[in-house]
Amino acid sequence: MQVVKSEVLVSEEGGQAPATPGTGALVAAARAGDRRAMGELYQNHRRLVHGLALAQLPPADVDDLVQEVFLQAMRKLDSLREVEAFGPWLATITRHSIANRHRARRLRAETSDTDLPEATDGAGGGGRSSAEARATAAEILALIHQLPLPYREPLVLRLVEGMTGPEIAERTGLAPASVRVNLHRGMTKLRELLQARGEDRP
Repeated sequence: MQVVKSEVLVSEEGGQAPATPGTGALVAAARAGDRRAMGELYQNHRRLVHGLALAQLPPADVDDLVQEVFLQAMRKLDSLREVEAFGPWLATITRHSIANRHRARRLRAETSDTDLPEATDGAGGGGRSSAEARATAAEILALIHQLPLPYREPLVLRLVEGMTGPEIAERTGLAPASVRVNLHRGMTKLRELLQARGEDRP
């Protein structure tokens, strides 16, 4: 099963993970001020940050958080001890930033007199089929958000960002076996939710 942008596509297996050699060299170059190296680090790891954010935040908040995380990472790059561990380090920064967003949102909710609905993507044209595709993708993402976080993160990285199991393990620092187990269990639970949703509809 694969969600791409606003469309929903289904597949069970991905191809072999693309090799990402030279992460350490890119980090070293970026520390020295090489903007091209910074850009390559961004391109190689954007899906990781985007997927982790989408697993926990409303879609409208995700792009801002991605930019925020990479700005933080570039500022803190000298604090990274193991340059080859850039992916797991970046994932940690992402999770901390998400937690800060949740805390800020709870604080706003506690100090607000009214509850405002979450922002949704604009509906400017595109036809009924495009709107239906967006609605279906949003429904599936909402179901994924009901799952425990250990299932949620790898599912979004796999289904939305198109990352393979080995690639998820490499970028997040998780054991490949753990990723496989969480993907399998998460997919099973997602199918159960989809089936229950279908049965509840008239």
